[in-house]
Amino acid sequence: MSMLKEFREFAVRGNVVDMAVGIIIGGAFTTIVKSLVSDVLMPPLGLLMGGVDFANFFIVLKNGLAAGPYTTLADAQTAGAVTINYGLFLDALISFLIVAFAVFLLVKAINKLKREQVAPPPPPNTKDCPLCFSAIPIKASRCPHCTSDLSKV
Repeated sequence: MSMLKEFREFAVRGNVVDMAVGIIIGGAFTTIVKSLVSDVLMPPLGLLMGGVDFANFFIVLKNGLAAGPYTTLADAQTAGAVTINYGLFLDALISFLIVAFAVFLLVKAINKLKREQVAPPPPPNTKDCPLCFSAIPIKASRCPHCTSDLSKV
């Protein structure tokens, strides 16, 4: 079998297509969550903390061409300073937690649907003979093993 044919069979399987759709939707969802965190959640949180902008939380490791102190991260980056941007990391961490929680809720809902779709087990089609304890059909009136009449027992 040629490699191209094997790849085509692999690529058109349902799981691969489903995974591709999931990745595309996940990328779009991540963009929405990033905007939610950066544009909706963090500004009020920063306002509650006294007008703090989390995106401008950084530590200068090495000054750039223009010496610090730098008032914003953009100023530090423009000057070429080496910084640790823990405010941006905090934004990314909150975004991750929101995405993880959303995925948890989605998986929880899917698991609930799967549990609801499970059919109850079929009724048993055998019973035990009360005399010899062999498995016999439910409708049997005589045990095929010990020949007991089950209608009298």
